Amino acid sequence: MLKALLRVFASLPLPFIHALGVVSGWMLYFSKESFGKRTRRNLALVNIADSEQAQRRLVNKSIGETGKGLLEAFVIWFRPLNSVLKLVKDCQGWEHVEAALAEKRGIIFLTPHLGCYEITSLYYAARHPISVLYRPPRDGRLAALIEGGRNRGLVKLAPTNLSGIRTLLRALKQGEAVGILPDQVPEPDEGEWANFFGQPAYTMALVGKLAKSSQAVVLLAFGERLSWGRGYIIHIEPLGAEPTPQNINNGIERLVRKCPEQYLWSYGRFKRP
Repeated sequence: MLKALLRVFASLPLPFIHALGVVSGWMLYFSKESFGKRTRRNLALVNIADSEQAQRRLVNKSIGETGKGLLEAFVIWFRPLNSVLKLVKDCQGWEHVEAALAEKRGIIFLTPHLGCYEITSLYYAARHPISVLYRPPRDGRLAALIEGGRNRGLVKLAPTNLSGIRTLLRALKQGEAVGILPDQVPEPDEGEWANFFGQPAYTMALVGKLAKSSQAVVLLAFGERLSWGRGYIIHIEPLGAEPTPQNINNGIERLVRKCPEQYLWSYGRFKRP
């Protein structure tokens, strides 16, 4: 019954869902103190805005965009796949994918918590297979719900354990793609400290190890959320440097500066593992 209700909700127009998302973001802000506190603290740490007034506007926009991200996930997971793919209005940088495929090299997509990160893997998986690193939630019922929504097209989910890492490496050596959230805080002894907007952030070392073992191409990608529910634009660009934790954070910074309000500032990026 829950899945049926979610499918009905997912069928609603995206502008309406995004409007509800803004309301949901503010409800979360007033009902959960830690959400607002972490959003304000993280934005103060990175110091992107050039004035106090701009800082307040960025915080307010971030709250609304976070709410949009929460509700649009149900659209991505429960609408028919063809309908979801129609929401992508453009893809900028696909030539980098074609170049890697022409060389028969694997691709490591680094997709941070920016914009609609749920749609990027589905867009690629409509054309080619991709294995996505995934940390299952502790609630088994919730895990089944999320896995059902993400495991569509040519997507294969790889859990964050040794078996999942082997799945990623095997896919890369076969010339396939893998997807990783590079700004997810890794477990102890699985990362390194590197600056992110001038602040120390514990960053995964896995990407460099995978790239070295497979000679894969490392690409940055994110789904920009267009205003008024008009859909998404997927951006793809090369990392442009050796995939060390610091270079990865530098690449994420480049993406975030394009749409700073769409980054998930409520995430504990600067926490200790």
